Amino acid sequence: MTGTYHQLALADVRAGMVLSDVLLDPQGQVLLPQGTVLTVAMLALMPRHGIDMLPVLAGDTSPEQDAANHAHHAARLVHLFRKTDPDAGDDWATSLLHRFVHDFRVGRQESDHA
Repeated sequence: MTGTYHQLALADVRAGMVLSDVLLDPQGQVLLPQGTVLTVAMLALMPRHGIDMLPVLAGDTSPEQDAANHAHHAARLVHLFRKTDPDAGDDWATSLLHRFVHDFRVGRQESDHA
């Protein structure tokens, strides 16, 4: 889906917001497809499936929320690549993957605010 998105804490998500990506449970099973308009009932079931963050299409958010989203994405990237050094240069595939994930998750938000 085109457009910007935000990774919001479940408590900040409201009925009527739209998923920007496919929603997967912790085991990788599809819970909801991309583009789903979230309902109160759907949101109530998220904790049962281990979901505490949702990728939703961006509306107007505060600078504080933008900063929190950026920090979340940066921390997630560090966690995902915790067992490798993407800057080492000896593993070009990991370095390339790190760059793509960074540009998708963190870089998009940086360029949106520039």
